[in-house]
Amino acid sequence: MRKLTGAVFQSLDGVMQAPGGPEEDPTSNFRFGGWAFPFWDDSPFDDVIMGEYDLLLGKRTYDIFAAYWPDNQDNPIGEKFQRIDKYVLTHSNEPLEWNNSHRLSGETAEAVAELKRSDGRDLLIQGSSSIYVPLLAAGLIDRLILMTFPVVLGEGKRIFDGSQAPGTLKLTDHSISGTGVVFASYEPAGEVKTGTFATKPPSEAELELREKIRDGAW
Repeated sequence: MRKLTGAVFQSLDGVMQAPGGPEEDPTSNFRFGGWAFPFWDDSPFDDVIMGEYDLLLGKRTYDIFAAYWPDNQDNPIGEKFQRIDKYVLTHSNEPLEWNNSHRLSGETAEAVAELKRSDGRDLLIQGSSSIYVPLLAAGLIDRLILMTFPVVLGEGKRIFDGSQAPGTLKLTDHSISGTGVVFASYEPAGEVKTGTFATKPPSEAELELREKIRDGAW
């Protein structure tokens, strides 16, 4: 069973769109392409990107990578991306011409679940904001690496859209780069548990407030 890791560059307010450059993904007139560059520090990211894996990509991220990395083989990442398998979730019939590229058709969660059951290296998602929503909802991501940059963007594509199934996560690793980027690795840890800090029965004022809330008068 292959394990699936999602590695996300995100702002403090959860935006993951176009961290690498102004022309990377300007959809919806996104104004801040390249927002990760001023904070970039290779060292923590190397542990993620230079591991053993195959890539799982949405079609737009695949197009961005396929247009850039084959011409940058002098970069260790480019050389690695060239030789590993790239699995692409797409409804398009356009040919996937980059070396070792494979089309995944059909419903996203079902296609990825089948891929995870196959033999091969573990899988890593890079970019591909559109595929997180169905994969998180289906519980198919085994590890989530959030690389949170100290910037607020206010607009753009996000990993969470409110449709995810509730659940808790366990922090398994963390570090902070010299520029303040927080690297945190999480794994699923079961259902949401709730509780209360109250140590005595509610006061009359609290009971009155609760009644207002129930009646929609608050």
